[in-house]
Amino acid sequence: MEYQAVLFDFDYTLGDATESIYEGHCYAFEKMGYPKPELEEVRRMVGYLLEDGFTQLTGEADPAKREEFRHIYKEHVKDTQARLTKLFPGAVELLDALHQRGVKLGIVTSKHVDTLEEIMEHHGIRELIDFAIGGEMVKLPKPDPEGLNTGIQTFGVDKARVLYCGDTTIDAATAQNAGVDFSAVLNGVTPAADFGAYPSVHIAPDLVELKSWLGI
Repeated sequence: MEYQAVLFDFDYTLGDATESIYEGHCYAFEKMGYPKPELEEVRRMVGYLLEDGFTQLTGEADPAKREEFRHIYKEHVKDTQARLTKLFPGAVELLDALHQRGVKLGIVTSKHVDTLEEIMEHHGIRELIDFAIGGEMVKLPKPDPEGLNTGIQTFGVDKARVLYCGDTTIDAATAQNAGVDFSAVLNGVTPAADFGAYPSVHIAPDLVELKSWLGI
């Protein structure tokens, strides 16, 4: 095991919050007078900032409308996201195996950290995670490497010994911009071929295979 720190994206990397995210979009769109979005349209927006996904789905770029969407969406999902989010098969086993070997673990996500904390507590993995940063805690969203770099600095490890794992090309670009190794995890909607434009050390079909590849 050559890595001293492994950091992860969350949505479609470690966990699947589709049910809650889709419910939140449908609720907010109805409140705001927009047509109900298709499930697959919303799935393709997971990993983006909520406001950016809203703009892509509706074409509405007015900052006030973007903020209104976030407020209404959060109002609906605040009591459901932790309960409805599922961890992918192998997630707990992977995190536990890395933790047992003294590897520093972090999550760098566009999801707000309060929601992430609730999900981690609900699934009993909070004690395994040494560092978590959400989209509201950085000046610029991924692929800007601020969040990832903050985690690396917090851990005090050499970038050559850091791995970042994610499900989108945004995550791949984030790792590239930070200068660390990247492994794709194909739990989301991004196919393996899309990662060809980015440097990666591995493309894992799932977390079970990623654990095996890491040799733990």
